[in-house]
Amino acid sequence: MKVSVAVGLLASSAIGLTLATPQSSQNGPEDAPKAIIEGLVRDIACPIQNKEATATRLSMKCLLACARSGSPLVILTPGGELYVPISDQMPDVGQRPRLMPFLGKYVRASGVVYERNGTRTIMIKRIEELKAVHFTIEDQ
Repeated sequence: MKVSVAVGLLASSAIGLTLATPQSSQNGPEDAPKAIIEGLVRDIACPIQNKEATATRLSMKCLLACARSGSPLVILTPGGELYVPISDQMPDVGQRPRLMPFLGKYVRASGVVYERNGTRTIMIKRIEELKAVHFTIEDQ
């Protein structure tokens, strides 16, 4: 009796571990959550170092200087989240050429999103400029 109870508990534990094992590392882009985000395409440095920089309040002079110097480009949402664009390929292919036409512009991007330890990425399927968004540009 003790042996059968022990075997039963062992089998139950194995089933529980199998069900509790996260499967997200095996999920591909087709299984990942899709989203639509809106925000400003800009360099990554300024909004991290300068809390005054938002999705609609910016220094175009600073943004352009940083981008021209090679700073990574991101989408900054009105809520302050930064989305780093990534490709749907491995190894990853840079998205800078795709984003440069939208630099300093407010966009709507749709695609697959990922988040890991506070870092957000988006595999952009579609991106378009939203021209009706009002900006405050502060160039000294």
